Amino acid sequence: MVLDRFARIPLDVAGYGSGSQDRRCIRTSTAAGTGDNNPRNSEGDFVSLKDGRLLFIYSHYTGKSTDDHAPAYLAGRYSRDGGKTWSAQDRLIVDREGDMNVMSVSLLRLRSGKIALFYLKKNSTMDCIPMMRTSSDEGETWSQPTACITDKKGYFVLNNNRVIQLKNGRLVLAVALHRTPETAWENKATLFSYVSDDEGKTWTTSEPVPNPTSIVTQEPGLIELKDGRIMMFIRADQGFQALSFSADQGKTWSAVQNSDIHSPLSPASIARIPSTGDLLMVWNNNKTTDKSWHKGARTPLTIAISSDEGKSWKHIRDIEIDPDGWYCYTAIHFTAKDVLLGYCAGSQSAKTHLSVLQIRKMNQKSLYK
Repeated sequence: MVLDRFARIPLDVAGYGSGSQDRRCIRTSTAAGTGDNNPRNSEGDFVSLKDGRLLFIYSHYTGKSTDDHAPAYLAGRYSRDGGKTWSAQDRLIVDREGDMNVMSVSLLRLRSGKIALFYLKKNSTMDCIPMMRTSSDEGETWSQPTACITDKKGYFVLNNNRVIQLKNGRLVLAVALHRTPETAWENKATLFSYVSDDEGKTWTTSEPVPNPTSIVTQEPGLIELKDGRIMMFIRADQGFQALSFSADQGKTWSAVQNSDIHSPLSPASIARIPSTGDLLMVWNNNKTTDKSWHKGARTPLTIAISSDEGKSWKHIRDIEIDPDGWYCYTAIHFTAKDVLLGYCAGSQSAKTHLSVLQIRKMNQKSLYK
């Protein structure tokens, strides 16, 4: 199903070269969050299709509310020129199948050649579960959804652009459990990983990630390191990103610890650059110490490179610098020569925090300048 709603979508496409921060944008809409029946667009992910196109699927909100629990479905957009421009129409990918919404997309090209689509199906503040579908025809059709978590009930958060496939083919996702039918909401989430060795047909949980400290942990992400370990990077409230490590492919995890990566209570994204093997991190590089809920400024948006598997970071550069901006939930996707970043780019003063979705294209070589 194709929906002719593009003209009302606050989604920008930005070009970025090398050197200092570059403000050049090709805007597809200038009315952030003011579209008819479309107050928010957020939390998407990319996949490269076999015919050369790119597919970007994101959370498309309807109605008037921008709240995380407001109605939303999953919409798709296509690019035929490597992400420079995008299709003028939305394509309905997954309709609103949860009582509240569906949101927060992760896309993954499986070893079998299929495309895996992960998202949250949200029925209530006590029932939010990651779902998985697959496509054997490059996203034209999708299988029926299956739940990735069947051993527990509760409100689980799986961020966008968060599911990974290890070198041995194992799928691993990391979730934050905030509430169960028996417990009250906790900002300090309990973190788990779930692993699958049969392309998502069945999933096995890890033990909870140990967190003997007062660190509030949320929205974990994963990256496989060259030595075979998995690094979990975690949104946290201590003024730094937190970390945990698994040496057994996601079965058990080390105790949560603070990193030296300054960060507000906001998620980071980390991916491996195929052409160099280095790690690319995108996050809010500020030293906010206000630990109250959602008070840390999500600006600037910064990129950095690690050549030693996350021990240290260099080539640190801000790509969004507006002090009034609100930049977060970045999807990272590599093409042959470029990297695409899809992220929320709203305004604090205009209260469009998660309403505006921006796609930025950068040459991979420019990451090192």
